[in-house]
Formats: sequence, C-alpha cells, structure tokens
Amino acid sequence: MKKKLMIVLPVLLIVFGGVYKFALAKPAPVPKKKIDGEVYVLPKDFLVNTSDGKFAKVDVALVIDEGSAAPPAAGGEAAAATPPEGFGTMPQEAAVRDIITNTISDVPGSRIIKRSGREKLKKRILKAILKKTDVKAHDVLFTDVAVQ
Repeated sequence: MKKKLMIVLPVLLIVFGGVYKFALAKPAPVPKKKIDGEVYVLPKDFLVNTSDGKFAKVDVALVIDEGSAAPPAAGGEAAAATPPEGFGTMPQEAAVRDIITNTISDVPGSRIIKRSGREKLKKRILKAILKKTDVKAHDVLFTDVAVQ
C-alpha cells in the first residue's frame, strides 16, 4: 500500500500541475507593439534650402500600415514596374517627397535644429500627407538631420 501511494501521489501532482498550467492558469499577456505598422525609409535623402538661406539634409522614414509600401500587382503580373532610381516601392512616393520638400523648405533652419521645432514639422508633414495622398501614415521619423 505504501509503495502504491509513493507512485500515485507524484503522478497525481504532475497531472494536477498540468491541468492547472494548460487549463486554469491565465495566459501570459501579449506585449503591445511599440511601433504599430512597418517603418518605410524613403530611399533618397532630402537636400533643401530653408527659408533663412541655410541648407538642410534630412533622411525621412514613415510608419505605415503593414504591406502598404508595395504597389499592387497590375493585371495579374507577378512583378510590378520598377520605380525610378532613388525611389522605393511606395506607390505615391513622389507626392510624399513633394510634400516633405515643400514643408521643410518653408521653415528656417533654426527650427529644424531644435527638437520642438522638428516635432511640429513632423506633425505638419504627417497632416499634409494624410490630407493630400492615399498613404495611411501613422508617424513621420527624421532618421538623420543636418543643417548648415
């Protein structure tokens, strides 16, 4: 009897532990993504004159919906037309670049240098992109900034 108890007790503990782990215990919480979407880096940097006569060189990325950077396949073709050199795969990239260039060249270089000025500039660019294009951007990122 004592030997049966020594065998049955550990087996019951293992079974109850397994039942608890797989049926009764709460699942681990899924961590929330810090960036919702994909980061699309515009391939060419921006070199523009600012409103105060300085030069600004800016690399820009957009946080967009997953998969929205690739153009849809036209007419069932597997490969879409190759974009011009310096452009990426976002269908309305030329319009986005135009908005960014016009917005950056409309501000003084001192505003681009300051963090608060860059944040306002990014909000202005995002608002214009959402208003003037079909690109579903969530955020604008300046990955590299230089002003002379």
